Amino acid sequence: MDLKKLEVWFVTGSQHLYGEETLKQVAAHSQTIAKALNDASQIPVKVVFRPTVKTPEEIYHTCVEANTTQNCIGIIAWMHTFSPAKMWIGGLRTLQKPLVHLHTQFNRDIPWGDIDMDFMNLNQSAHGDREFGFIMSRMRLNRKVVTGHWQDPETLAHLGAWSRAAAGWHDWQGAKFVRFGDNMRQVAVTEGDKVEAEMQFGYSVNTHGVGDLVTVINSIAGSAVDTLINEYEQRYQLADTLRKGKSQHASLREAAKIELGIKAFLENGNFKGFTDTFEDLHGMVQLPGIAAQRLMAAGYGFAGEGDWKTAALVRAMKVMGSGLPGGNSFMEDYTYHFEPGNNLVLGAHMLEICESISTGPVSCEIHPLGIGGKADPVRLVFNSAAGPALNASIIDMGNRFRLLVNEVEAVAPTHPLPKLPVARVLWKPYPDMKTGCTAWILAGGAHHTGYSQNLTAEHLRDFADMAGIEFALIGKQTELYQFRNELRWNEAYYRP
Repeated sequence: MDLKKLEVWFVTGSQHLYGEETLKQVAAHSQTIAKALNDASQIPVKVVFRPTVKTPEEIYHTCVEANTTQNCIGIIAWMHTFSPAKMWIGGLRTLQKPLVHLHTQFNRDIPWGDIDMDFMNLNQSAHGDREFGFIMSRMRLNRKVVTGHWQDPETLAHLGAWSRAAAGWHDWQGAKFVRFGDNMRQVAVTEGDKVEAEMQFGYSVNTHGVGDLVTVINSIAGSAVDTLINEYEQRYQLADTLRKGKSQHASLREAAKIELGIKAFLENGNFKGFTDTFEDLHGMVQLPGIAAQRLMAAGYGFAGEGDWKTAALVRAMKVMGSGLPGGNSFMEDYTYHFEPGNNLVLGAHMLEICESISTGPVSCEIHPLGIGGKADPVRLVFNSAAGPALNASIIDMGNRFRLLVNEVEAVAPTHPLPKLPVARVLWKPYPDMKTGCTAWILAGGAHHTGYSQNLTAEHLRDFADMAGIEFALIGKQTELYQFRNELRWNEAYYRP
């Protein structure tokens, strides 16, 4: 995903009060800042300078143009001088793209020996941005505020996080996700209001019968299967029984045909992600294992058991993390290690963990699944890298959606796992195992998550603000008494 194809507009506010000479300086300074932001490695999207807005009409038309420009994903707004905020009401009411308020000024330092009233009249961000901030607070608008000099690496990092969140949000608008069959029977958390989700998030979720998919799978040519198997052989450590002429090679061919069939179905329907369930595999020989893993690695969202909310979240996280080292994957908290002083969570799933989070060798294996009543599925088996990570879950709370994030520290396996035939990752939840897991359960967090090695809580917080949904963080400073209170306060805040 080339995020440089997307752009954010750098919009500077002023007014005609100061005269043409001052406005020329405002424009020149704005162009300089916009170019620097565009060149900054921390900001992955294109930053486009826009002419200074000085009247309600100019502001309104800029906002309308941003709404209708397909590759514009948001606005960076800055008040170089004082810009009376009533001018902004019409434009801000109309704006449908994310906005970040950059509270900065052109000069870093006060020119102590030369400062005069001309300088003061030109450089008024200290109170011009406060006027702008008031009107957005008065209008109850979600936005991010970044304070600091525009050349400060920390300022650039915050703008970069926001722009990545904006890219993920942009990708959801008009996106399509497909459910093959329904969700796992009697499961609560994977259910949700798809109509409300489309109104809130901008993406649609619709079901296609597994038979529709099987028709496409059965149409895949043998030559295409041969080509993909050659790729498997070159890319992975292939189990001997899966090799050509061996006892389970036909299973490998079936897995490759399933991958090609799902990929073709997604491409033909312009879908950005999918979900399936082992309880509804009518006409399929085996549950998609390696297919789901590799399609996630290609950028598609995925979650098992009909969990469309997590599939959509995984897709958004992949867009947000595009170009960063590390990966994003569907994940599930599977089992615990309660050794005193070394509490751990083992994350995995039956089959479908994305190879983008792998470290070391990746093997292609076949093993019995034990559930689903189908043939043994092919899957990729690997360990995952150690380091900072997070788990994120979107939950339908009935009257709202909640985005829940737990910061974790992934660790290398302390023992070999020769009999565990799935991809896996070990982590320590923050602030500790008991607090982190208890807080997750109190918040209603799902057992399915999006797991990220390259995103931070800041990315997901910005994303939740853009979506207009609740955000709850379990991190290094979380304390249960305070966290419970935050959940209760949020309940009151979001009550209709």
